[in-house]
Amino acid sequence: MTSTTISRSASGPILNRPNPVAVGTIVWLGSEVMFFAGLFAIYFTLRSTSPKLWATETAHLDVPYAATNTIILVLSSFACQFAVFAAEKFQVHRTSWNPRDWGMTEWMFVTYCMGALFVCGQIYEYTNMWHDGITLSSSAYGSAFYMTTGFHGLHVTGGLIAFLLTLGRGFAAKNFGHKEATTAIVVSYYWHFVDVVWIALFAVIYLLK
Repeated sequence: MTSTTISRSASGPILNRPNPVAVGTIVWLGSEVMFFAGLFAIYFTLRSTSPKLWATETAHLDVPYAATNTIILVLSSFACQFAVFAAEKFQVHRTSWNPRDWGMTEWMFVTYCMGALFVCGQIYEYTNMWHDGITLSSSAYGSAFYMTTGFHGLHVTGGLIAFLLTLGRGFAAKNFGHKEATTAIVVSYYWHFVDVVWIALFAVIYLLK
């Protein structure tokens, strides 16, 4: 859904004017793009100065494992969008056990679980890297790897916190309306953003050796 407010009519929700909260979120995400662009620049700069080091250290990467973790995050983005579709219809909770009838809270809970699984998977990967002697201070590669993936992990964790707040708002709201739906929508913008950033990180770190 675009950055618009939602209003009710006899025939259902209709779209009106641009929502300032959604627009502000998009502008803020633009600054986040610049932040991650800086991290990519640091990674490529260090990589260009130490090609032999990169050739040696990237051999420790478990690409199939990282690809599986990536798929989990990508699928979570689909679940998040289903939550948005439900929020646009002002459907907070499920009407049956059929996923087609799930509301915002059910789909958002699925998104949260998949995002948490991704973070746990990344922590497990860090543990294996540390056992292989690759730490933040071990080499330029270690610094670049942990800075890029670590900052992304913090952003994912921030998204998980936002999901909890949105879920709480969904359960607490007596009348689910524009503000609650807008919250779900702007959180989805953020989640899709961290998803796209990770796809780029996966391609650069794990595939571009």
